[in-house]
Amino acid sequence: VSGLPTPELTWLLNGKPVLPDGAHKMLVRETGVHSLLIDPLTQNDAGTYTCLATNRTGQNSFSLELTVVAKEVKKAPMFLEKLQNCGVPEGYPVRLECRVVGMPPPIFYWKKDNETIPSNRERMSMHQDTTGYVCLLIQPAKKADAGWYTLSAKNEAGIVSCTARLDIYAQWHRQIPQPIKLRPGGSWYTNLTGQGLDIFPAFPTTESPMLFSSPAQKVVESDEL
Repeated sequence: VSGLPTPELTWLLNGKPVLPDGAHKMLVRETGVHSLLIDPLTQNDAGTYTCLATNRTGQNSFSLELTVVAKEVKKAPMFLEKLQNCGVPEGYPVRLECRVVGMPPPIFYWKKDNETIPSNRERMSMHQDTTGYVCLLIQPAKKADAGWYTLSAKNEAGIVSCTARLDIYAQWHRQIPQPIKLRPGGSWYTNLTGQGLDIFPAFPTTESPMLFSSPAQKVVESDEL
């Protein structure tokens, strides 16, 4: 502002003078630039500001509107539930799950053995919802999927990570023995040995000395067998 004599400045908020205090300071530079410094700013500082310049010859003013928006709350990501070590048989689906919160909502990155997992990797899909639930679905799981998996959650306030081990077990299929076919006219022992089975090692002679005292001893067949 300029004028002769040098004008005095008054700051008004909604028509009422703004008084200097710990949060409001009026500054004047040597070049004649006047400033109203508000720090920290609160919702009470919102409104219409008028700068009024006055001297003996008159006055002049201008007004502006100051809108104070709520400060965005920022919180670093935090795990409510971390990844858990798990193992599944090969060929089965597996879910690596956890729950993460943060503000603004974090972005998630998955790694396997410290290598980033692309979002379009075969058999793997990544899921999340608004409650903070995050999931890596592998379907079906293969032996090569075993390893260490890391989930990182990042936003403007920070980053957190957790790691878990996934083991893939080989499937053990129970083999059902084929029924033994008896040759007509042969004894029970002869037919068993003909199938490659030796009944004597299965029953120690000390437990049944009368029946299995010698391989050459004749075995009496039972009708129940």
